[in-house]
Amino acid sequence: MVQPKTLLISFLFLSLLVFIESKHDNHEVKEEEEEIVLKRSMFPNDFIFGVATSAYQVEGAYLEDGKGLSNWDVFTHVPGNTEGGENGDVADDHYHRYMEDIDKLEYLGVNAYRLSISWSRILPRGRFGDVNPKGVLFYNNIIDNMLLKGIEPFVTMHHFDIPQELEDRYGGWLDPQMQEDFVHFAKICFEKFGDRVKKWITINEPNIYTMFAFMEGTYPPMRCSIPFGNCSAGNSDLEPLIAAHNMLISHAKAVKLYRQQFQPTQGGSVGLAVNAFHFEPYTDDEFSYQAVERSYAFNFAWLFDPLIHGDYPPLMRKYVGNDLPKFSKQEKKLLKGSVDFLGVNHYTTFYAIDCLNSDECTLTENRPVKGFVGITSTRNGILIGDETGIPVFHVVSYGMEKLLNNLSIRYPNTSIYITENGYSPPNYKEGSEMLQDFKRIEYHKAYLVAVAKAMRKGAKVEGYFAWSFMDNYEWGQGYKVTFGLYYVDRNTMKRTPRLSARWYKDFIANTEKSSTY
Repeated sequence: MVQPKTLLISFLFLSLLVFIESKHDNHEVKEEEEEIVLKRSMFPNDFIFGVATSAYQVEGAYLEDGKGLSNWDVFTHVPGNTEGGENGDVADDHYHRYMEDIDKLEYLGVNAYRLSISWSRILPRGRFGDVNPKGVLFYNNIIDNMLLKGIEPFVTMHHFDIPQELEDRYGGWLDPQMQEDFVHFAKICFEKFGDRVKKWITINEPNIYTMFAFMEGTYPPMRCSIPFGNCSAGNSDLEPLIAAHNMLISHAKAVKLYRQQFQPTQGGSVGLAVNAFHFEPYTDDEFSYQAVERSYAFNFAWLFDPLIHGDYPPLMRKYVGNDLPKFSKQEKKLLKGSVDFLGVNHYTTFYAIDCLNSDECTLTENRPVKGFVGITSTRNGILIGDETGIPVFHVVSYGMEKLLNNLSIRYPNTSIYITENGYSPPNYKEGSEMLQDFKRIEYHKAYLVAVAKAMRKGAKVEGYFAWSFMDNYEWGQGYKVTFGLYYVDRNTMKRTPRLSARWYKDFIANTEKSSTY
């Protein structure tokens, strides 16, 4: 029988342990609360903070100085193809205002700028014509003047736009000939700019482009089939897979060329940028968790797995079967390890619905090419996050941390750059009303905190690029979707820094005063 004195001592000892544990728990909570306050010191001194744009979205000058027609030049001039008939003929007139824009990059204090090269400005006819010297001069001027300001160029070679001639000749990305054309273009880029460009991205978002161009038919060349759309030609179940297949092999061949002929002397690195979403289970059951796994496989792993592991994700092969193209042994060897870093474009998070065991999916979701997964932003009548200017995008900052954790597990010790992340307000407004963009500041703060948390858990993130440097042409949605840190007056082309631009500048310089924003 336990003596009362012994019982008392035991009770006091246990009470002390509970007290100590309680203090420990409170300390952890306090640390967690401190973590959510964004500070520049949460990132290494050499961390890249940049902004991003792409050629068609900002340059304009679509027929000047020897530039050839691109697929987007042709597509946007067909009535009904874009919002309000808007196009990138002038865009932000960056072609004539690049010196002013580089000064604004210097004002922001960014140490890198992600831009893309217009393929049709360098090679108006692809490999079937000559190099355009004025196009080369334009990009040389940009690169040289950026470097004078201490701003590193991160150059994307293909950001949705290709010479229209390649589309007309053989169907662009649907034909293996495109591999030869891309490698030819890449070689020109390495030769002309590689002595100064040390960070290359071969292709931007093959998953997004192939979906819109070959599945839904809303981007050039407007190919699709029922039930995805009613285009004049196309096969939505097959062609996105074929186009992405050719993009992946093109990337790998370009990287092989770079590593053999240019990297030894130029010393740069090459990656590929993918639009990567995070997915949450729609319901708390095994089916939804399986749907999340398939969502990852059919979203970013579709492209990253071949570049890291040498082949498509097993889940894709399981559900798509023989419709998923196969790599030869030589191609697998070429693909495996063909990236020096992963470019991650991340904006939002969705709930994943298992279409194999649910009647809530649409006809287009309940198909092999979609992995039999449906996505939604609403559960039990509640939105997953605040609305933005892209109807399907919502503010879900924790998705960034979870995505990066997932990437780090799937691709350990692989360098990652957040090559795009940004916010567009849900309601377009003109003029000064556009400048006080508190929600954009809140967005970037929250997502940067999520990046920092993932880095503490081991994610090898080395840079963050805000999309976008300035308001630009947002593809089929025109100019009323505004991601820019700079507001661009569509009549005068005047660039005006939003409050977010001043916040980003102060954050990078580590001079931010939280009460100001």
